[in-house]
Amino acid sequence: MSQAPTTGTTERHRLPVRTLVAASIGNAVEWYDWTIYATFSIYFATQIFPPENAALALISTLATYALAFFFRPLGGLLLGRFADLKGRRTAMLVTILLMAGGSFVIGLLPTFAMIGWFAPVLLLLARIAQGMSLGGEVSNASAYLAEIAPRERRGRYSSFFYISTGTAVLFASLTGFVLAATLTEDQLASWGWRIPFLLGGVLGIIGLWMRRQMSETEQFEENKESAARIRNPLMLTLREHPKAVAQLVGFTILHTLCYYTFFSALTPYATKSRGADASEVFLALSIATAIFVLLQYPMGAAADRYGRKPQMLVWSAATAVLVVPLSFLIGPGFWNMFVVFVVGLS
Repeated sequence: MSQAPTTGTTERHRLPVRTLVAASIGNAVEWYDWTIYATFSIYFATQIFPPENAALALISTLATYALAFFFRPLGGLLLGRFADLKGRRTAMLVTILLMAGGSFVIGLLPTFAMIGWFAPVLLLLARIAQGMSLGGEVSNASAYLAEIAPRERRGRYSSFFYISTGTAVLFASLTGFVLAATLTEDQLASWGWRIPFLLGGVLGIIGLWMRRQMSETEQFEENKESAARIRNPLMLTLREHPKAVAQLVGFTILHTLCYYTFFSALTPYATKSRGADASEVFLALSIATAIFVLLQYPMGAAADRYGRKPQMLVWSAATAVLVVPLSFLIGPGFWNMFVVFVVGLS
């Protein structure tokens, strides 16, 4: 693994860009796949579930989306432990393979008209694999970035996790914008929805190739023997650091809720329930996501300088104050949706 030396006081630090991109691309593929599922669910719901009741088909599709969330903690637990024993790199190869495979399965999935109830079952299995994959990816990619970072630059290195997340969502929203602008509703519903899933599978193969060249972190090499001796690391962490775990869980719940509200759930809600134009929603989300990406590295640098806690407290307070007023702006009009996305994601 190539990274800049941390010794010496006069040499300017250089980011190990190749390593950071390799570590982050898997995370980008993971979030791209999750985002396009929520975004395009309104188009493929009646292809996978019985088409006689469109509303029930959409509910079933979103329920399948939600069910995958229950497998994220299991994936985080199993793949996190696997990473402690076998290495971050090996675990991240597994997670991106699971996610890319699930994306290919969904993109090539036969319709309900072709194989009946086997279609929803296959969709569910693909989503379970992706749910476990994402649970493992988040923990392992973030740990990898933190472990290769010099102590005084952890915020900047870790910002690449969210740079990759935002870039993936930007690519997903731009894909949605292009497809919505160039294909008809019938085309999107019949075959157009498959395109982004197949793209996700291809991106996964590229990410898999890039990650094969990564090296393990020095911290893993130093601690792998002691990690193997610990039989129940989760219970040990809960017993030794209950307050820190509770605080982290609280912030994570709030962050995750905001992410899925503004990045995923808001797009189908605005178009189907509030009458917003799909292309305007995708464009507003794309621009807001670009701003989100641009802010990540400066905010990581600020966290290195001023601390993580002040940032989290300010962000939590702003979210509590602004989320209700933003909900009244959801509806037709590009600028309404632009304000919602920019404020919500910033």
